[in-house]
Amino acid sequence: METDLRALARAQEWYGPHSSTAADWPVEALLLAKGTTTVSVVLPARDEESTVGDIVTVIRRELVERTPLVDEIIVVDSNSTDATAVRAAAAGARVVAQNAVLSHLPPLTGKGEALWKGLAASSGDIVVFVDADLRNFASHFVSGLLGPLFVDRDVQFVKAAYERPFTGEDGVVRRGGGGRVTELVARPLLNMFWPELSGFAQPLGGEYAARREVLEQVPFVTEYGVEFGLLVDLLQLVGLDAMAQVDLGTRTHSHQSVTALGRMAGQIMATAWSRLERQRRVLSSESPSHTLLQFGHDGKADLVDVAVSERPPLASLVLEEDVA
Repeated sequence: METDLRALARAQEWYGPHSSTAADWPVEALLLAKGTTTVSVVLPARDEESTVGDIVTVIRRELVERTPLVDEIIVVDSNSTDATAVRAAAAGARVVAQNAVLSHLPPLTGKGEALWKGLAASSGDIVVFVDADLRNFASHFVSGLLGPLFVDRDVQFVKAAYERPFTGEDGVVRRGGGGRVTELVARPLLNMFWPELSGFAQPLGGEYAARREVLEQVPFVTEYGVEFGLLVDLLQLVGLDAMAQVDLGTRTHSHQSVTALGRMAGQIMATAWSRLERQRRVLSSESPSHTLLQFGHDGKADLVDVAVSERPPLASLVLEEDVA
């Protein structure tokens, strides 16, 4: 109990000095603080033709042309079957096919794979990740995350916080109803095993920014456990005081089915387990099962694999190539 209380006190002590809002970081002030620092915005996108073009347009208009805070916008096309790549390119992004980046490696699937390939394809000193399905995107979703990184060299990673309303099939918007996997799986796991991270309001959110040199030193889970894994690994690498969060207001996006959320939950639990093993906090005679038996509305059973793969730290690949 004493250890738990100390961790909770640590999270509370961290929260105030390391939390801010997007309004605290006006773009004019950020431009003065930017100096020679370069910024890449990376959007992983799979079948997001209805939203990706608008997001890229806003970033280019507001943060490249009007106030030059962003140096490159990259959309990683994750094997889309619609016009995602065409819409993104027309809006002004550099579009890269996921499997074309580091093509000598066997291809993997998942959101984390797209993020890792986007990191490899980008060149900025700071990399900002933004989901491509946002329906209320505004430029402060990027500029707000840059604030702490521009003004404080000790800050290495910034995570977005926001309210996530849920829009039901009836079209009714319910405040606080989004982030179901966050509240039911991710937050309990963090509070149990990494309570220092309990102050992060949206641990699974897709908007965050970090210094390249830090991102290149951690592995990327290729599936939906990627955000959970990054939080835990970066805590171990840079420490809590090098991490911050910025409240961006409200975030609306498309919602997954309960069945899909079940698979996501399984992947996040597998990611947590791998970190506990790696940190030698659990000992097991055998690994947990990675199969999930799900039942549809018709009662039909479906067995799915929720195992997660990982890409190694990007810096390790660079070192291998240099040695070769």
